[in-house]
Amino acid sequence: MTWLASIRIALRALRVNKLRSTLTMLGIIIGVAAVIVMIAIGAGAQARVEEQIKALGSNLIMLLPGSVTAGGVRMGSGSRNTLTEDDSYAIQREVRDVQASAPQLRGTGQVVAGNTNWSTVFYGVTPEYFEARNWVIASGKGFEPADLSGAGKVALLGETVTRSLFGDADPIGQVIRIRKVPFTVIGTLQRKGQSLMGQDQDDVILMPISTARNRVLGGSTARLRTVGAIFVKVREGADMADTEAEIRNLLRQRHRLQPGAEDDFTLRNLSEVLGAQEASSRIMTLLLAAVASVSLLVGGIGIMNIMLVSVTERTREIGLRMAVGARGRDILMQFLVEAITLALIGGLLGTMLGVGGSYAIGHFAEWRTELNLQSIVLAVSFAAAIGIFFGFYPARKASRLLPIEALRYE
Repeated sequence: MTWLASIRIALRALRVNKLRSTLTMLGIIIGVAAVIVMIAIGAGAQARVEEQIKALGSNLIMLLPGSVTAGGVRMGSGSRNTLTEDDSYAIQREVRDVQASAPQLRGTGQVVAGNTNWSTVFYGVTPEYFEARNWVIASGKGFEPADLSGAGKVALLGETVTRSLFGDADPIGQVIRIRKVPFTVIGTLQRKGQSLMGQDQDDVILMPISTARNRVLGGSTARLRTVGAIFVKVREGADMADTEAEIRNLLRQRHRLQPGAEDDFTLRNLSEVLGAQEASSRIMTLLLAAVASVSLLVGGIGIMNIMLVSVTERTREIGLRMAVGARGRDILMQFLVEAITLALIGGLLGTMLGVGGSYAIGHFAEWRTELNLQSIVLAVSFAAAIGIFFGFYPARKASRLLPIEALRYE
């Protein structure tokens, strides 16, 4: 008996009991759909983390002012500005694997453009900031050397600020006022989306650090050249741990910290934090897929149960086939093909349900989902494997029946 003949007989047998065949496939359909949807949700979460890594900046180390002690009382982190612009330049100059070191000053205030106003965050930065943070200028131009040396009153707007102040109009060349200081908009920034903490990274204005210090913030910030943070981008392939150690040693020397004394700055390797979150997303994806696979296992048990019932019901048919010349392997092939056919049809229907469910979840629940061909092939292949595994025992049992006893079966 050929495979083609076995498939025709299997399909004919499945058509005889349509309702039973449908109910048997239901477990496989639900299992395959659940696996595809769970993997799509997990892949979407992982892709979201990768986007956050890209938006934040790859191989990034962040330096923040640390805690200080005054009169025996330990202050909180950032209680005193202990980092300066010169620290940033020294890191760029003396640490061999640093690609870019960018100081940052931060402030908040009301921004006015014509009759519209918006409360936002502004940062004073240097040109290295764009390289360190992987931030691209969407339109217009960046800061020129004269803007930095002369504290030019120019600004770059994030997408949220642009939309809030100007709507769909072109903001380039327009004048805005930040803390009553007029600025000319020279460009807009490419969208970055939300940060890990859920903050809108596009609700921001960038200006030259000299402008922020001398014209907007003033006070001790201008006198001491202190900064609120330093972003350090490490060269691709460099050892992050070694670079961290070099930066820490350099800053301890510059700040004249005695051996054993605590650092007066905080050093954070953001790539490690995001890498750990990405690993957690992968583990969660595997866990979700494993849980969903239980439905496939249950569906396989259902196939075995129905195939055993089918063998019992068709015992006389099996005996008749053997009596006219069918061999044991022909009977084995016939029932095995039936089980595989049930699993494959269920797998294909489950694939359609899973793909549709993934799009529905992404649209209505607004969750990030990502479908990939590998997960679909894996789910259908697993369904076929279940058909072979759970269909083999009933098929083997049918092939070992004795023709005389099968013909006598009532």
